[in-house]
Amino acid sequence: MAFELPALPWAADALEPHYSARTMSFHYGKHHNAYVTNLNKLIADTPLAEMTLEQIIKAVADDPAKVGVFNNAAQVWNHTFFWHSMKPGGGGRPGGALAARLDEAFGDIDKFAEQFKATAAGRFGSGWGWLVLDGGALKVMSTANADTPLAHGLTPLLTVDVWEHAYYLDYQNRRPDFIQAFLDHLVNWEFVAENLARAG
Repeated sequence: MAFELPALPWAADALEPHYSARTMSFHYGKHHNAYVTNLNKLIADTPLAEMTLEQIIKAVADDPAKVGVFNNAAQVWNHTFFWHSMKPGGGGRPGGALAARLDEAFGDIDKFAEQFKATAAGRFGSGWGWLVLDGGALKVMSTANADTPLAHGLTPLLTVDVWEHAYYLDYQNRRPDFIQAFLDHLVNWEFVAENLARAG
């Protein structure tokens, strides 16, 4: 069965003024949608068409002949995860067990934010900034292009998209300003906490 473009978890204008409906019309309506369309074309009439998105990513991650499949599958997954990493009225400081884990891993939430911003902003070219669970440890990392922690046995907890198409209409070349707005106003800490609890 063909993959479909997943519905957004909020209205396309719900993140304004920090993330515009105009950006969403291109980022979700064109870029994300194109990855879904391309993936379906690439896996049609192959055994991959019977797999979940996660299974496809893991199956083709190290296969040079399947780079196109990996790139499109990973970008479908990464973007869907990114939409859920944000919410209207988000950002600020998490609470509960997540806050305690961030304090333990990074010193405090401000040190986490500083490291997350530096790592995501410092990604050369296109890619993603992540908070992941590596074994039992929380870590900040970035990946290039379509790469995803799923392909490396890590558990994604939070992501920010730092491809230029993710922020250029709203922030132009000011990637650090976009990441700061993401941390201050957009992060869905409940989603992060759910991912952490599910991972155990």
